[in-house]
Amino acid sequence: MEKETGLKREIGVWGLSANIVNIIVGAGIFVLPAIVAEIMGSSGIVVYLFCGFLIALVMLCFAEAGSKITRSGGGYAYVETAFGPYTGFLAAIFMVTGSVFSDAAVANALVELVGLAFPVFTDPVNRFLLLFVIFSSLAFLNVIGVKQGIGLVKINTVAKLTPILLLIFFGWKDVSFSNLYWESAPTFNQFGQACLILFFAFQGGDAGLSVGGEIKNPQKTVPRAIFIGILFVLILYVLIQTVAQGVMGDQLPGFKEAPLAAVANVVFGPIGYTFLLVGAGISMFGMLSGEILNLPRVIFGLASDRVIPLERLASVHSRFKTPYLAILLYAGIGFTLAALGGFRQLAVIASASMLLVYFGVCLSVIWLRKKQASKPGDFKIPFGPLVPILSSLIILFFLSNLTGYEKTGLFVFFIALTVIYFLVKAVRDKNSKP
Repeated sequence: MEKETGLKREIGVWGLSANIVNIIVGAGIFVLPAIVAEIMGSSGIVVYLFCGFLIALVMLCFAEAGSKITRSGGGYAYVETAFGPYTGFLAAIFMVTGSVFSDAAVANALVELVGLAFPVFTDPVNRFLLLFVIFSSLAFLNVIGVKQGIGLVKINTVAKLTPILLLIFFGWKDVSFSNLYWESAPTFNQFGQACLILFFAFQGGDAGLSVGGEIKNPQKTVPRAIFIGILFVLILYVLIQTVAQGVMGDQLPGFKEAPLAAVANVVFGPIGYTFLLVGAGISMFGMLSGEILNLPRVIFGLASDRVIPLERLASVHSRFKTPYLAILLYAGIGFTLAALGGFRQLAVIASASMLLVYFGVCLSVIWLRKKQASKPGDFKIPFGPLVPILSSLIILFFLSNLTGYEKTGLFVFFIALTVIYFLVKAVRDKNSKP
């Protein structure tokens, strides 16, 4: 791989685990406990377990596919290898689109948070400049080396988790177990609605595998890092919801903007509220740093495989050995969208598109088993095709809970991408003829 692309394999188990945790534990978990409590009441813990079960199954599929396909690109690389360039193109665009719109929204939330502490950044010009500094500095750091990028991810992971872990540890003294008692079982509709919303807090771990071309000993590193990362996230989320529900009870849904900060206000006093708000800001910044580390590798993979007619994006920096043009392009798009404002509905559609990527990866596991013979050291999911099939069915259940408007938007986006792909293919084929 190093000879083919010039990339260096420098990411080990703990670096990849931190990368996965950093991306999954984003800004959402700082607000979602209140939304889950509003829909599910004290039974919200069930939704966490179900979403954790799904993401564990999906990531097992990523682990098997990742042990076979060790080049950069993550889910795109797996789907493209199994089903060809058209499906790979769709998977890659869904991944990049979902991430870049999500990054724009998170960046706006981060600037608004900074504006609460420093009102000077509420001015449109200063807001624009702060967004530019955020995206340009993260792009520069990731251009000068993946080791520097993954190093920042490790620091951000520790920094964002510290206030949450402290809240969990000290919050138990204020937990009232009567607040955790189920007064009634949730309806099937409530359960589905809560699952779709909460899954946004679990997705993203696949982006951590987009650095496949820079992972040391990927056959062993990928499955180990996935197991460590997902298990940690599931335990962390369950404890967060338990403490938040146990401390606040029926009042939790009333603090939708900052439920964990409200819990911290009870546990630690006013200083705790500020502490958790700072933690939310660190989490948002950590998510952005992880996204700008990982997602440009998808663009790099697309250009390397000539799925998009922009071969220059496959360029590797002669000194730093990083896909610098892909990094600069991704950061530039993210900055532009963030500067233009919010994209709530598009973010929902883009997030739903990630479920389609997961669906494709699950199916690719079954196909790759037929298409490629296993090599010594490859990771293989036990129980035959049960895990990828069960994962696919649960994903379809999640997608069924989209509104009619969201389903229509996703379908229109799919058609538009299909037209673009075949138009580009036709032009390329025409130009290649003598």
